[in-house]
Amino acid sequence: MDDKLDMKSPNLVNQNFEKLAALFPNCVTEGPDGKSIDFDLLRQELSGAVVDGTKERYRLEWPGKREAIVTANLPTTKTLRPVREDSVDFDNTENIYIEGDNLEVLKLLQESYLGKIKMIYIDPPYNTGKDFVYKDNFAKDTQEELLESGQKDEYNQRLVANPETSGRYHSDWLSMMYPRLKLARNLLTDDGVIFISIDDNEVHNLRKVCDEIFGDNNFIADIIWEKRYTRSNDAKLMASLIDHTIFYRKSTHLVSLREQRTEKANSIYSNPDQDPKGPWTSVSYVSQRTKDQRPNLSYSIYHPFRKQYVSHPVNAWKFSQKQCDIHVQDGSLYWGADGGQNYPRLKKYLSEVIDKGMVPVNLWNYKDTGTIDNGTKEVDALIGKDIFNYPKPISLIRRMLQMCTTKSSDIILDFYSGSASTAHAVMQINSEDFGTRKYLMIQLPESIDEKSEAYKAGYKNICDIGKERIRRAAKKIKEETGADIDYGFRVFRLDYSNMQDVYYRPQDYKQDTLDMFADNVKPDRTADDLLAQIMLDWGLPLSLKIEQVTISGKNVFKVAGDSLYACFDSDIDETFAKTIALDKPLRIVFRDSGFKDDTAKTNVKQLLKQLSPETEMKVI
Repeated sequence: MDDKLDMKSPNLVNQNFEKLAALFPNCVTEGPDGKSIDFDLLRQELSGAVVDGTKERYRLEWPGKREAIVTANLPTTKTLRPVREDSVDFDNTENIYIEGDNLEVLKLLQESYLGKIKMIYIDPPYNTGKDFVYKDNFAKDTQEELLESGQKDEYNQRLVANPETSGRYHSDWLSMMYPRLKLARNLLTDDGVIFISIDDNEVHNLRKVCDEIFGDNNFIADIIWEKRYTRSNDAKLMASLIDHTIFYRKSTHLVSLREQRTEKANSIYSNPDQDPKGPWTSVSYVSQRTKDQRPNLSYSIYHPFRKQYVSHPVNAWKFSQKQCDIHVQDGSLYWGADGGQNYPRLKKYLSEVIDKGMVPVNLWNYKDTGTIDNGTKEVDALIGKDIFNYPKPISLIRRMLQMCTTKSSDIILDFYSGSASTAHAVMQINSEDFGTRKYLMIQLPESIDEKSEAYKAGYKNICDIGKERIRRAAKKIKEETGADIDYGFRVFRLDYSNMQDVYYRPQDYKQDTLDMFADNVKPDRTADDLLAQIMLDWGLPLSLKIEQVTISGKNVFKVAGDSLYACFDSDIDETFAKTIALDKPLRIVFRDSGFKDDTAKTNVKQLLKQLSPETEMKVI
């Protein structure tokens, strides 16, 4: 080790580079002298408008990339509205199901879930020429979007077909994926991971996009999954039996991975000699290195059956003389069942490895992780035949969960939820190890073809299918296992802000029209709606426990104990403030129009400062 002093001042350029690389890994590129910062792209990250740049560099480019970056960076004024009637155990559950465009929802979650998601799994559109893609064009107004949509939902989100004949076949798909992955990265914990299912059509582009967003040093594997075991003769050139699962980590905080040992892996261990240490297998004691390469590992070992010392003629041993002496003393050397082997082997005991797991491999056999057919049968058994096409099997996602999450309250995000296979898998694995993992599902309520079996069964959009699957899966798991886990889920729906438009664009209104906005909350919004937006604005997870209590005749929401109090009733006065100050909540929120009068508003604020100085008060 070089222990000499550097005798130079710190290299501030390198330090600044590392800081920028950590904040903007997508801006790290390759230049003539190695890695460098793409300042054109950095300017784009720091701008709300498209910035031109033509500098040549090594990276993935496509028409619309800069617009995709801007799309990710633009703020949203939308909100999430609770849907209690679709939820199960709304006030107590910590699982979340959100209906709406995942781009807008991911933006809304940036504060509440920043650095809190342990694992992301998504199964996005594969871009086969028949899939629909989300086409995000932030420059167009709502009417243009409606007119140009190949399909539209109640939120006027654009979902359009992307045929192979399109001049922007790859570009539109990349423009869809880029901002969503960019926002998703922010939500991962430092040791968090993301799995993305994809087929051969876009796997090469997806790798390059993920290299840019997550950093190529955070690529873990391209896992090959055998999605079926019989070929289809419908294919023109080559039948596909596999899908790819692209696997990245958030950062180098994740340094190792292990997965649970299988019965097959344990089956190679036995105990033919009744070794008191239990079942064992043996491995070679001979190194692949020669004696010349490893002279310190070249020595003779006593052969107890032949009563003579032996050594390999060419190769060294794997272990030192000192370690070999220990192996001899504890009976770990194996010379064959009858002692007829020329060189020893080392006993490896099952007890030494049983709790350490196994290093994962990048080939997942259909026998271990199921097939597309298995996924289809799982959905058919729960909600009816031909309701949802090609869902991923629970066993596939369960393997990811087992490898990358713990029994603790890790949060798993899927923002292309589909039939909610991920939610089902989370409940399944929790029931097996009594874990407290939580799921967060996001799905656009894509309309269902009226001629389909799903529509005939009463499902109007994909979210209807996903929610019903979760309900039925929860019931089935509870009946079969009796496990005491969280079977509920809170449903939220993406919508326009709870606040009147003048709240955001006052320049659009004249003074003589402002009287109609004396209350800046839209008249159709409930206390539940306001509470959800407040939790998002304050950066609180949507899964926090919610209680409703009555204090001095007013309805008060208590979020996570005393973390947040919210009261949206009218006639708030000094008496109420004195009572609620006794609880000393960390935060409290009122409606601006909820105070008895302007004097009461001022007095309530002053009383809280005096009686509960740690309480932060806000109004909406």
